[in-house]
This record gives sequence, C-alpha cells and structure tokens, in this order.
Amino acid sequence: MFSAADHGYMARALRLAERGLYTTSPNPRVGCVLVRDGRIVGEGWHARAGEAHAEVNALRAAGDAARGATAYVTLEPCAHHGRTPPCVDALIAAGIGRVVAALEDPNPRVAGRGLAQLRAAGIPASCGLLSTDAAALNVGFIARMTRGRPWLRMKMAASLDGRTALDNGLSQWLTGPAARRDGHRWRARACALLTGSGTVREDDPQFTVRDIDTDRHPLRVVVDSHLGIAPTARILAGGGALVACATADAGKVAALRAQGAEVLALPDGTGRVDLPALLAELGRRGVNEVHAEAGSGLSGALLHAGLVDELLLYLAPCLLGDSARGMFALPVLSTLEGRVRLCIDEVRMLGSDLRLRARLLPDGGDASRA
Repeated sequence: MFSAADHGYMARALRLAERGLYTTSPNPRVGCVLVRDGRIVGEGWHARAGEAHAEVNALRAAGDAARGATAYVTLEPCAHHGRTPPCVDALIAAGIGRVVAALEDPNPRVAGRGLAQLRAAGIPASCGLLSTDAAALNVGFIARMTRGRPWLRMKMAASLDGRTALDNGLSQWLTGPAARRDGHRWRARACALLTGSGTVREDDPQFTVRDIDTDRHPLRVVVDSHLGIAPTARILAGGGALVACATADAGKVAALRAQGAEVLALPDGTGRVDLPALLAELGRRGVNEVHAEAGSGLSGALLHAGLVDELLLYLAPCLLGDSARGMFALPVLSTLEGRVRLCIDEVRMLGSDLRLRARLLPDGGDASRA
C-alpha cells in the first residue's frame, strides 16, 4: 500500500513533528511534508497552540508548488474550527493531489472526519503509515482524548537493588550527570510535573526544567493531603503551582495562595487526595503528559490505583542494602499473581547508569503481546 518513498517522507514528517516536543501542549505534535514530482516542495510543523498547524506552515512554504503534491502528515488533518481554521479546507483549497496520514486523530471532533472530507473532495487519502511512531510521539494527547486523563510517566532513580535513598533520606546524587540531563528532557516534554509533600519537605526541590532550551515550563503539582508544606517551599517560587489537598484549613490555604499557588481540595473520603479525580482534573485542563517524581508513598499509591502508564527508571551501578528506602510502598502480596507486570520498551546506557523505559500492563497482561 505504501512505497519506500512514502516511508521516507513520513519519517521526515515525524522528525519535523519532534521539533514541537516541548512547546505544542495542549495540542498534538504534528509534522507535514509536501512532495511533488519526487521533490520536497514544502514542509512545516506545529509549534504552539494558537499558531498555524503543520499543514498550513507547509503550504505557505510551498506556495503554488503545493498544487498536485502529496501531503505526508503525522496526524489526520483537522476538520473543525478551533483556535485556527480547519487544515482540511486549506489542503483542498491548495489543490493537494493526495494525503497520507500516519494516525487518525483521536479527538472526537475529528476522528476520521478530516480524511472523509478529503475523499469527498476527490483527494485520495490514506492512513496508517508509521502509525506506531506517530502514536508514541503523541501518547499523552491520545490518552487524554480517549480516556479523559493524561499519560502518567513515573521517573525513579535507584540503585541496582531498587533503593532510592539511604534510610536517613540522603539521595543526592545516585545517578550521574548524563542521567540527570536526560531526566530534564523528559520533564520538559511533560505538561505537568507531579510530586508529593514528603519530597517537598525533605528535598525542597525547585521542580523546574533545567539545561533544556524551552520557554514553556510545565505546571508544578504537589499532592499534599493535609497542607503540610511550608509557604516558603521552593516549588512554590514564582507562583503558578497547584497544590491538591484533602483539607479545608482556611489558614493554610490562604498562606499558600499568598505565594501564588492554586489550592484544589479533592478529598477521597479517607483523608487523602482523590488521585483519579486529580488526574481527571488535569485532563480537563488540557494536560497531556504528567511526569511524576515522588517518594515511595505517593508512587505506590499511584501505581496501586492503576494511574501509572510508564516507568522511567535510572539505575546506578551501586547497592544500598535492605535498610535503604525502596521505590514503591505497595500492599503485601501473598501470591505472585498480584505482582505488577511490565513491558520493557527500551534499555539504554547513560554514562555509567542504566535507563529503562517500561509500560504497565493491565492485570493479567502478557508482555509478549504488548
């Protein structure tokens, strides 16, 4: 169905889409390549919400050469009015001769309508070329559109025996500079950074993105059931942080709001924050990807609630022993049937450290079929 040339041009479109990795939120990352007579005549990518989409940027670059060209686009062209007009209309008006999309748009406002309109206008339109790569690039957007909550990626740095810190809390630095820089790249692509009050009290992190050239910084979110973090915590500096709690202590709420933080009460009935409700709220706010860095308590709670989609594990070549702190506080198992199953997608060395990316499998999941 698709030629070798089709694959090459779509691969180029995906590389263009990656240029918006840190900036497009809450929109998807999309690239477009226009090809006529075996030559690229225009290309573009989507940079920021409210600005031109990839197709429009490519059409502008091509000018009159777009007529009769094939458009390779990493996501189905939009067919609805949002902040910008429909890309389908622009492609039809430009006289595009053929459209190849990598992935159907999961947005219910599109969901095949863009391809259908192109075909109705007499333009051959196909979908599915390099769809796995396109889906990986927009895993958070797809998650939000199809299930109403973001993709949650949990990052952990640990020793080879799975320990994140000494018993006294000391953990800096388990991993080396290359692993830490890589961690900031994953932070930068997220829409929100999530941590717990225990981490804030013990480490007082800024929880910002460093060493990455981007002008968009993710929303900082703290899960703090009883509002125990200090108003002077560095994570609140500059305002704009979101603190999710389970209490209505007016004095504590006022102190945090005075620092520019938003305080959101989401009690679950047991004195803790309703974590599924928090993720749903972030989804309503347009958050596609959540990057979590937390202690074993919150990490275990998120995992136990089935809210973790992916683990990003940095393993240092050292051993800390049984007295050191573990990664996840989980209920005691009586059989192996209750174990958390993973599918390891990637293993990579970063300096002397090992990085693993693994997806959580559903109960009874089979990694060989993931």
